[in-house]
Amino acid sequence: MLNLRIDDFMVELKDGAIKNVGPSNKTGSAKLFDVESAEVREFGDKRVKLVFEDDEGNEVQVALFPEKVRKIASDIERLEDDSPVFE
Repeated sequence: MLNLRIDDFMVELKDGAIKNVGPSNKTGSAKLFDVESAEVREFGDKRVKLVFEDDEGNEVQVALFPEKVRKIASDIERLEDDSPVFE
């Protein structure tokens, strides 16, 4: 299941084209639940891409610099040691 939330978002649809309407102060978030596959790969010369997909074909891609990936890996290791989630 893909959940999208976009705040202060308005577009204009005219002749099949989508155009931003209003100021550029929009924010958004995406949440993907029930992930069926997860993949990690290089992205360019300096980043790592995490790709998550559910069984409906919804996909979320996140490109991170190595220091952020290391932080996430460290957090996962800590959870494995301390959290009942991994039992």
